[in-house]
Amino acid sequence: MSENLQIRIENSFANIDRAAWDSLAATTPSLTGDGFYSPFLSHAYLSALEESGSATADTGWLGHHLLLETEEGRLIGAVPCYLKNHSQGEYVFDHGWADAFERAGGRYYPKLQASLPFTPATAPHLLVRDGYDHATVAKVLAEGLQAVNDRLDVSSTHVTFVPEDEIGIFEQAGFLHRTDQQFHFLNPGYDSYDAFLDTLASRKRKALKKERRTALEAGIEIDWLTGSDLTEEIWDQFYTFYMDTGSRKWGRPYLTRDFYSLIGERMAKDILLVMAKREGRYIAGAINFIGSDALYGRHWGCIEDHRFLHFEVCYHQAIDYAIVHGLQRVEAGAQGEHKLARGYLPVTTHSAHYIAHEGLRRAVADFLAHEREDVARFNDILVDHGPYKKAGGERIEED
Repeated sequence: MSENLQIRIENSFANIDRAAWDSLAATTPSLTGDGFYSPFLSHAYLSALEESGSATADTGWLGHHLLLETEEGRLIGAVPCYLKNHSQGEYVFDHGWADAFERAGGRYYPKLQASLPFTPATAPHLLVRDGYDHATVAKVLAEGLQAVNDRLDVSSTHVTFVPEDEIGIFEQAGFLHRTDQQFHFLNPGYDSYDAFLDTLASRKRKALKKERRTALEAGIEIDWLTGSDLTEEIWDQFYTFYMDTGSRKWGRPYLTRDFYSLIGERMAKDILLVMAKREGRYIAGAINFIGSDALYGRHWGCIEDHRFLHFEVCYHQAIDYAIVHGLQRVEAGAQGEHKLARGYLPVTTHSAHYIAHEGLRRAVADFLAHEREDVARFNDILVDHGPYKKAGGERIEED
């Protein structure tokens, strides 16, 4: 690359031009090919986290975004990144590493976290402007992360939920490879929900039908809300659900009420709320984000408990939406073997970790080698116990 390039650190999205940033995020090649779009990479989403007070220095997420620019200031590459003093809201757990290092006399925090806050969704992290050689710029960015880590003299840099095709670039820059597991619904092109059901074993098919009927037995109706449907009144109701469930599960929910208003203003067409209504009022809901080829389920909440309603709102309705709109998959968030029985298959996720201290690095590398084997083995076991008909197996007629 003939141009002289420089890496600059920017702490606030308020100082990053929206059009310049989105020209990177919208055109980054990925496993799905050109034209991939993740709503979580957009300036609208990332700036809303910051402006709403959800991901800021006060909450332990100090923006430390890497910007790769030409001498004239043209943005040609970037990595969304944060300087953190804790390991919350990441979904790839390193608490054990931190405890071990600090017991040995080290200082684990602060650390660098190249990730999308509170968002366990795979997306490119080495963002490159269209028209530039992707491999070259991506290599500069990965090496830049390592250089920033060393310049700041922090313990480590963690790049979470990256596409598999970025892992090799990070490894060449000295990062360690980690794998984990999620459950995704994969849509080969079903023309209806019944077509999906027809691929399941008879017993599983019958169980899903019964579960969906039970979830709606109390006169519950389901609405899909997006775009102009997302009024402030709707956000008020959804935030009540989020706070009720989040307070019980996490202690302190991550997202503020202002966050929802901001994304409603800036990216409503990329959002799907699945809302459950009973006796004329909403009692539960789940928020999803819409990408170019996927529906991303994020979180849910309720103010009434009904059997199987969580599964209906979060998982079954997401499958319905993906089939109707021709999306290739549903990413239903972190963990959850219970998703397997509902048509979601185990998928390997990837992260990259640069550990500055040689002793900690050796220990983590050994741990990750065994962990990758365990993840692969567990995935194989789960696939064998999935709800789908076995290839070549005899069709079992519907009860």
